[in-house]
Amino acid sequence: MTTLHVEHPAHPHNHGPDCGHTRVSHGDHVDYAHDGHLHREHGGHWDECEPGGHVTHDGHEHRHGADCGHPSVLHGDHVDYLHDGHRHAEHDDHWDDH
Repeated sequence: MTTLHVEHPAHPHNHGPDCGHTRVSHGDHVDYAHDGHLHREHGGHWDECEPGGHVTHDGHEHRHGADCGHPSVLHGDHVDYLHDGHRHAEHDDHWDDH
């Protein structure tokens, strides 16, 4: 899965372990859930960390929801669930990796 490189301009907040935003492990880096999107530090600035393309999580039988036990983060117009080191988003009749 590729990640789009979209800089988040004029981002005065410095994310870190004590900033109050949810930390999300994402491959080789950490994203921070902030205002409905995910930020990652990259080259001295903050990027919007969004997946490029549609990646289905095959064989995912677990149904995420308010009581599933996995942390949730607002992501645009939907909710992602943090599960096994990645984010799952409901899409049609399956779950996507975000």
